[in-house]
Amino acid sequence: MSDPTPAAQEPGLSLRLDAVWLSGILRADQIRHDTLVSLAVAWGTDGGREDISLQLDALAEAMHAPREGELDHLVTAVEDAAAMDTAETRLGLHTLLRLRAELDAVIGVVGRFNPDAVARPVLLAKVPIQPERGAAA
Repeated sequence: MSDPTPAAQEPGLSLRLDAVWLSGILRADQIRHDTLVSLAVAWGTDGGREDISLQLDALAEAMHAPREGELDHLVTAVEDAAAMDTAETRLGLHTLLRLRAELDAVIGVVGRFNPDAVARPVLLAKVPIQPERGAAA
């Protein structure tokens, strides 16, 4: 079964189907890049290394048996220790139009079992939202 969505022109910022064509996957490498650079910059400051290390240790410890809401809190603590900005990236018109085309292609396949909702997204407001498996609450 081949992927009906065209290959992304820029895979580092793209949308594609998952393996079973039931959801879309957003790839945004620039956000990960910026996060790691921000972490490295803060790591190199006076006191930054120790504070970040302590917060990362707490996060690593919680991974064994996290309680509800704990991971979000600990991730925020790491972000605060590293003085990280919001995980976002600016997009120009060309990129927005390309992503819209990729998104439209993914929606067309994922929505194949609900073509009315794809044609009229307002119908989705009437459909109860079910939590996705594997998604963080």
